[in-house]
Amino acid sequence: MTTPASPPVRATGTADRALAPDLARGVMLLAIAMAHAPLFVTAVERGPALANEITGVIHLLFVHNHARPMFAFLYGYALVQLYDRQTRRGTDWAGVRGLLRRRSSWLVAIGAVHALLLVPIDVLAAYGIAGFLLVGLLRAKDATLLWVGGAALVPATLVTGLGMLLPLSQGVSSYTVGSIAAGDQGMAEMFVDRLQTWPFALVILVVSVTPAVVFGIWAARRHYLDEPERHRGLLVRFTVVATGISVLGALPAIAMQTGVWAAPTAAEIGAAALFQPLTGYFGGIALAGAVALAAIAAARTRGPITTALQALGQRSMTVYLAQSVVFTAVFFPVGLGLQDDLGLAGATAVAAVSWVIAIAAADVMRRTGRRGPAEVLLRRLTYPRPRPDST
Repeated sequence: MTTPASPPVRATGTADRALAPDLARGVMLLAIAMAHAPLFVTAVERGPALANEITGVIHLLFVHNHARPMFAFLYGYALVQLYDRQTRRGTDWAGVRGLLRRRSSWLVAIGAVHALLLVPIDVLAAYGIAGFLLVGLLRAKDATLLWVGGAALVPATLVTGLGMLLPLSQGVSSYTVGSIAAGDQGMAEMFVDRLQTWPFALVILVVSVTPAVVFGIWAARRHYLDEPERHRGLLVRFTVVATGISVLGALPAIAMQTGVWAAPTAAEIGAAALFQPLTGYFGGIALAGAVALAAIAAARTRGPITTALQALGQRSMTVYLAQSVVFTAVFFPVGLGLQDDLGLAGATAVAAVSWVIAIAAADVMRRTGRRGPAEVLLRRLTYPRPRPDST
């Protein structure tokens, strides 16, 4: 009889999962929807001017360059949770590393299909590449994690800041510059364009998500989200301070885009373009901390809203992909074709409504005992099927 080097790697269930990380993933999906939906419209200034301006301020304060760091932080956190579950079951490091790299590779494949066939704003492939490259950090010293995360903030801020530089210098919304509205293009033409541009965008995304992934690994070692009651004081301090830093860092960009700061110099524009995304990392991670604090009270009552939102977080990959289907159907000419009818406020409202519907759908899936289809697919691709021992 042959004996494997380590026990068979098997998927784990959703029972006894910590509440806060799932709630954070549920809230994250709203932030991601709000960040992506405005990219589907041809002109964010359409609609009520005041509503668009207020929505734009909210986006710069809490959504734009905040949603992705929160997503990346929770992804890094989940890597440690998966690593811990496997090691507790007796899987050795080689087995865990192979599992995580296999899972990361399939994330890249799923993300590529998502980006090429639906929308070119996929982040799954970027997380897959980051997870593949950073898996060794799961066993690194804490000091190493902090140094790597801090160093990675430099190129990440630079590449993200470049995306802010053009809209700030032109006095327009960043959603105008980054728009993926179909315009008059057909789906075949859009596919060809994505095929040419997506690899370059993917490199930028990998660089931009790396710091938050590393900080998520560091935080998960201390169980800040899955044991928030033990760290309440630290979570309160961090959430308040980091949110304050994030708000202050966004104010120069807000002042420029709203016209309050008239005729800024090139140096001032460059500084504002860097401050907003840099402090956005703090704001995105602070949002996860705020959800963890809310989870302390929510865990005591476990009301229907908490349960439904947790169900949403447990199906975050499915809902993330479904958002692209919904936005394609709502905005692109192949669907309702509302890309020319809605502005920033309208697109944000579509994002919020789609999120509420997703909560209801996730709760129905929970009640009927159904996992998210994307999660099921990733598990089947990642975990090898058990084979009988050979003699």
